[in-house]
Amino acid sequence: MAASVEGPEAPTQRLDIARGLENVPVSAWPPGAEPEPFQYTPDHVAGPGADIDPTQITFPGCVCLQTCLPGICSCLRHAENYDDNSCLIGTGSEGGCAKPVFECNILCRCSDQCRNRVVQQGLRFQLQVFKTEKKGWGLRTLEFIPKGRFVCEYAGEVLGYSEVQRRIQLQTTQDPNYIIAVREHVYSGQVIETFVDPAYIGNIGRFLNHSCEPNLLMIPVRIDSMVPKLALFAAKDILPEEELSYDYSGRFLNLMDSEDKERLDQGKIRKPCYCGARLCAAFLPYDSSLYCPLEKSNIS
Repeated sequence: MAASVEGPEAPTQRLDIARGLENVPVSAWPPGAEPEPFQYTPDHVAGPGADIDPTQITFPGCVCLQTCLPGICSCLRHAENYDDNSCLIGTGSEGGCAKPVFECNILCRCSDQCRNRVVQQGLRFQLQVFKTEKKGWGLRTLEFIPKGRFVCEYAGEVLGYSEVQRRIQLQTTQDPNYIIAVREHVYSGQVIETFVDPAYIGNIGRFLNHSCEPNLLMIPVRIDSMVPKLALFAAKDILPEEELSYDYSGRFLNLMDSEDKERLDQGKIRKPCYCGARLCAAFLPYDSSLYCPLEKSNIS
């Protein structure tokens, strides 16, 4: 009898969480495991109640033909945003507030290689969604990320406040809450609020866990319109296989006024925090304003 020889196993196609919509595929671990299904989008989409469609282009472009310089380029009003290595300038500055970032957009006359185009270039690092011991799914890097480099966005449906409250009211205490409220204080005393929910339509940012001592910093970055991209930058050098995390409360490296602190501290339902940081607060941040009755007169 002729001996039977088994051929090589057919290569298995690796799961790409991003469904081919990012510059690089996003793997999952352990092999064969897959997070709950959701619709992938690398960018914000307009959800119920959104005042502005985040895909609309409403900002004018600069007329720079060569180098975009502060004071000359209309997108760089005060100072440059990034250095020669595409690192956010001023990342990790203690005791200050995150400064607004405006990138050059599709209407600008500068080239695609302009130094003021970073977040819009998308994902550049090999990232992996993985199953954690206590926190469900998480996100980690498979390669070294230098401090200041853009890592990923927190993208999803941009919602109106009433829709945020409707979805919150439907949640049970066991349900994860993906909704983030970003509040920007401008010079006139006005507060610009942006609500994003990646639960049903979102990107890999939805897998980021909270940490009381995070390695990512969230910065609102505007490119084509007033709807900010919620960009996450490395707050320090991040090693391969290190879990990526940010502070859900927004307190990390940011000053907060008394109203913000009161909103975050007066929660009734507190979930335990498993970040393992030396200065862990024991509970996840809680934004009580999202759990108010379905009326809010001071927000349109």
